[in-house]
Amino acid sequence: MLPSRTSSGPDIFFYNTLTKKKEKFHSLHGRAVKMYTCGPTVYDYAHIGNFRAYVFAEIVRRTLEYAGYEVKQVMNITDIGHLVGDGDSGEDKMTAGLKREGLDLTLSNMKMLAERYAEAFEEDLKRLNIELPFTFPRASEHIPEQIAYVETLIGKGYAYATKDGVYFEVGKFPGYGALGGSASYDHARIAHNPEKRDMRDFALWKFDEKLGWEAPFGKGFPGWHIECVAMSTKYLGKTFDIHTGGVDHIAVHHNDEIAEAEAANGKPLANFWMHGEFITIEAKRIGKSEGNAVRLYQLEERGVSPLAYRYLLLTAHYRQKMNFTWEAAEAAQTALNRAQRAYREFPAEGGRIQDAYREMFREALYDDLNTPEALSIMWNLFRDDGISPEDKRATLYDFDRVLGIGMRPVEHIEAISRSSAMGPLVIPPEIEAQITEREEARKAGDFAKADKIRDSLTQKGYSVEDTQKGPVVRPI
Repeated sequence: MLPSRTSSGPDIFFYNTLTKKKEKFHSLHGRAVKMYTCGPTVYDYAHIGNFRAYVFAEIVRRTLEYAGYEVKQVMNITDIGHLVGDGDSGEDKMTAGLKREGLDLTLSNMKMLAERYAEAFEEDLKRLNIELPFTFPRASEHIPEQIAYVETLIGKGYAYATKDGVYFEVGKFPGYGALGGSASYDHARIAHNPEKRDMRDFALWKFDEKLGWEAPFGKGFPGWHIECVAMSTKYLGKTFDIHTGGVDHIAVHHNDEIAEAEAANGKPLANFWMHGEFITIEAKRIGKSEGNAVRLYQLEERGVSPLAYRYLLLTAHYRQKMNFTWEAAEAAQTALNRAQRAYREFPAEGGRIQDAYREMFREALYDDLNTPEALSIMWNLFRDDGISPEDKRATLYDFDRVLGIGMRPVEHIEAISRSSAMGPLVIPPEIEAQITEREEARKAGDFAKADKIRDSLTQKGYSVEDTQKGPVVRPI
């Protein structure tokens, strides 16, 4: 039974994987919303397939904030190992990362490797104009909380030890698999451990005498699922409003989280479970194992900015599969350039938000995040000759609170010219980053690099003029 819901905000409907239907959102905490997003295992750089889930989660957050809620979002960073698959055998991802880079298998090296890729991940989020969560808890910094959960589950009779670890006994939890998916099949693929009481039983803790943490039940490291339960409930409480992830999390990871948390705490982990679909290349899931992982910098090398990729993602509903093509990415860049240039031509002052357009925009977003419709409304506004240019700008500024595609003024680096007949320039975050990088190269005397960055900026529609007071940047 779900806890009572207390908010009386606007009618917002989200598809809840738990109930298999769209439901009106009610917060458990009045105008406050607590939200958890499954973050990355930082054993390598993230690719564009990964980022669809994070853009989707941020649109959930932005939409709720647009509706007047205060959202506390937590996204974990898995910086210690969990297994390559969702089961209990195979090589740990972080271990594989250490081997790939020729590093000794130690906890300190694992932490060093993880922090390098975690920093790169956070920078990529910023380049996509993703507002960072309230906190990024690291799994390695929450070992005591995970051990406590395992002890609780053992004490309540939901877990048992074998020679290689501590397992959750699925047969003791009648509601297992509430989210659906193919959990039974996925677990059945794992090589059978003769000590497991049920092929679906999954690891809470894997024993490892060489690498791991001391625990009352044996030295080792936690299972993936218990990490998320421990960190989400520490920061958000034993029951929170929304849990997001990708569709690949449904069958095993999220079903296992629900089993662990509800068995330990006797109450639901989250009221709403929301999942974003994959983006594929030639009908194949994007991934390192597929050999088709594309990173943000590779988009930029082809003239597609991270903001244009964000725009591309918003052209499809989050529960709709997408197929990435370079033609679509380039078309998104063209569309975004057109929108930003038109926006800059509108007077910066004196406008008012058009209520009719804002209401249509809200209706689209509040109907399970219909971002394709929201973008359509944006383009209709651009084309509407009955709306004054200054009102268009004011309304688009409002829309960008959710869309985040670079129309809202941002804090420019001091060197950028702030004076313009059209008001402050709207410089996308990735352009600002390149300007800063170019200035650093010039100060270091690396003029070849500075010239290369200038050429890149020119290709993206910006000219750079070096003056005694610093660079002045203008749209071409």
